[in-house]
Amino acid sequence: MHILIIHQAFAGLDEPGGTRHIEIARWLVNAGNRVTIIASPVSYLTGKSGKSGGKIFQREIPQPGLEILRSYTFAAIHRSFLHRLLGFFSFMLSSLITGLQVKNIDLVWGTSPPLFQVISAWFLARIKRVPLLFEVRDLWPAFAIAIGVLKNPLLIAASEWLEQFLYHQADCVVVNSPGFIQHVSQRGAKYVELVPNGVDPTMFDPQQDGSNFRQQHNLINKFIVMYAGAHGISNDLETVLDAAEHLKNNPHICFVFVGDGKEKTHLQSLAQKINLDNLIFLPPTPKHQMSMVLAAADACIAILKPLDLYRTTYPNKVFDYMAAGRPVILAIDGVIRQVIESAGAGIFVTPGDALALASAAAELARNPQQAQEMGIAGRKFVEVNFNREQQAKKLISIIKGLGRPKQDDKQSVSCKER
Repeated sequence: MHILIIHQAFAGLDEPGGTRHIEIARWLVNAGNRVTIIASPVSYLTGKSGKSGGKIFQREIPQPGLEILRSYTFAAIHRSFLHRLLGFFSFMLSSLITGLQVKNIDLVWGTSPPLFQVISAWFLARIKRVPLLFEVRDLWPAFAIAIGVLKNPLLIAASEWLEQFLYHQADCVVVNSPGFIQHVSQRGAKYVELVPNGVDPTMFDPQQDGSNFRQQHNLINKFIVMYAGAHGISNDLETVLDAAEHLKNNPHICFVFVGDGKEKTHLQSLAQKINLDNLIFLPPTPKHQMSMVLAAADACIAILKPLDLYRTTYPNKVFDYMAAGRPVILAIDGVIRQVIESAGAGIFVTPGDALALASAAAELARNPQQAQEMGIAGRKFVEVNFNREQQAKKLISIIKGLGRPKQDDKQSVSCKER
């Protein structure tokens, strides 16, 4: 099959950000499929534009059978909400133009957020008369409304209508967390499958020596508590700054932020204002180098703002931390807490509670053997339960099922039974 993926926030292994799609695409190609990905040349994490040469799209071929088309996108997504919308709409239009030029498609796969690119995927699927797979990585616009980014009642109403329309139009809705199933089903999704977030364990080596990283950043003999990922409004990193302030008198513990995002400059200014000499900011790191970065950590933080909706999420970074064999300090309740507690892979703290987060970091620093045992347990758990190979095989099965004739008289929530 020839599968067309529309994904504005796509990141390759040589870029910072989530790499679920390049990893799964490689498995699809290895299974005999052909994959074309239409992506933005603008990093969703940093907001910086890559090479575009002024063209509508630029072609990359990482391996035979896998093609990436970088389609024009307005490059100012972190400047304001209006600029972000311009970035979304510019990619929606350019990806549609680019997609019309891709021939012999058997399935179109649209992924959200942002939701607007799924409009392009839906239109292309209908024009080319092929199935539409709608992948939900985030409950947009629900998350944007809950966090206060989307406030205008007319925009909210229009966004919610569009969300329900696309759920209803999709031949299959794939969610990356079990917490999303009820939401999408209640809003019109006819066929729902769970292909959870996970990790390729072979990309991480729990035994890797992080001494070079520690030496480079003057962190020898420190207990490193690391956050790696987006620095956005949802990530609640001010709470981590507050936790670092609680531990200022413990010179053994150092917090390290690796990544980028709209809030990074604000966080750096705040850290400087309260004189946090136990916290450092580092630039984002390409995925193929993350094993080396996480090898330097003694514990890793996963955190989101204390909103009920975030109880539904399976954050990518948690599975990376576990694959790297590092204990997780988890300030997110809900379904991901169940994973960490089932694995015995870390410590849950109440979201938004800086003192509890500081206490968890101090506890692990006092008990390095316990921290190591949690890390080992997490690694074993993802190898068995959240292995990217398993997820790719399930997705291949779903895609094959979409190619079968529709059985109108059969009611089911399984795409594979269509």
